Order: sequence, then C-alpha cells, then structure tokens
Amino acid sequence: MFATRTFLLVLSLALAACAPVPQRAGIPTTWQGSPNFSERKPNFVVIHHTGDDSVDQALRALADPARSVSAHYLIGRDGTIIQLVDERARAWHSGESKWGADTDLNSASLGVELDNNGREPFSDVQISALLRLLADIRERYHIPVANFLGHADVAPRRKTDPSRYFPWKALADHGFGLWCDPPFPQPPLAFDATATLRALGYDTGDVGAAIRAFNLHFLPDELSSALTERSRGLLYCLYQKADR
Repeated sequence: MFATRTFLLVLSLALAACAPVPQRAGIPTTWQGSPNFSERKPNFVVIHHTGDDSVDQALRALADPARSVSAHYLIGRDGTIIQLVDERARAWHSGESKWGADTDLNSASLGVELDNNGREPFSDVQISALLRLLADIRERYHIPVANFLGHADVAPRRKTDPSRYFPWKALADHGFGLWCDPPFPQPPLAFDATATLRALGYDTGDVGAAIRAFNLHFLPDELSSALTERSRGLLYCLYQKADR
C-alpha cells in the first residue's frame, strides 16, 4: 500500500510538472510544484441505507449524473463490497450536513451505503462485510471511535438513515461508535439535554429533529422528538464516555 501511494505521489508530481501554466482569473501565473502536501484524510465515516430494493437500483442511482449522489462504498445484501469513489476524493453522500464544528461532512468523511430499503433488517453477512471494511478504514486513517455516524446524525432535519433496524450496538462492540448499556446513570440536576446533544455533535438548530436522530441511533424503540427519563440518562452516559 505504501509503495502504491508513493508511486501515485511521484506520478502526480511528474504530471504536474508537465501541465500547462495555470490561469487564474485571466492572470498569468507560474507553476512550481511542491512535494509538501498530502492526500485528503477523512476523519468520519457516515453510514447510509440506499432506500432501494436491489443493489442494481442503488448502483444506477449512485452513478446517475442527474441525481448528483454518490458514496465511496456500496455493500450489497450478500456482503459484496463495491467501491464507487476513490477515498481521496469527495463523494456526494451527506449533502447539507453538520456534526460539531464540521459543516461539510462530504469533505471530511467516507460514505458507506448499505443495500437496504429501510423497511427490513440488515443481513448478518452484510454487517460482517461492513465491520471488515470499517476495521480496514480505521486502521489506515485512525478515525476516532465517536466518529462513526449515521446520515440522520449529521442531517437530522432531512434524513432517517440508516433505519431503526441498523445494529449500532454491534458496531460499537467492535469499536465503531459510542454506546451505553442500561442501567443508565441519573443526570445531575443542572443537566442541560440540549447543550449535551450539541456537545456530542448534533445540530440543535431544530432540537426536536436532533432528539429524533439521537433516539433513532440509540433508542429505536423510542422514536419521538422528546426525551424521556431513560433517554436523558442514556444521553448523560454517552456524554461521559465521549468526554473521556
């Protein structure tokens, strides 16, 4: 892998040296290639479901110029992993999105689509393939545990994927994403749920949407825009884990 990347770097410099002098707003400039740069390094993984009934439908949508939608990887129901976009490139999978201070997740993440219509459980073989892919990505980019997210997490006003059937706990058991098992701790009296959601990364411009996305991820049996005593305790537990 290292030899391949080194070759690509040398090749890109060689091609750059042969490129014509670039023009900037009609102003002649001089090109002097520098070796002091690196490839785009993703810091997040955003997981989606396709909403389609087959991998062929998904492939057509993800390669349709009129749709302007793509992802780095698509995983079929049978566990087949298809790469659609080079990891160094910016795939168009998250759209208008926000997590913490990052307001353009497309530029900071890798997108993984799962062949699933949103109304069915994810197959064991598909999740096994996803775990293998995420392990490879984590090893190469050192992505933090908390930065494995769902589309709904980063776009809570617009998206609800991956669906309530997605096994977030299974991912967290392998080190991909935060998780807390009950019993949950009692939050302190001064606990501010909205501020805590924002501290985790959620966009709280629409608090109800942020809560729904939180519940979809962590408590899919409580799909509402309000926090219960149970979900408040879970939120506090996750905040403590993220703060370590």
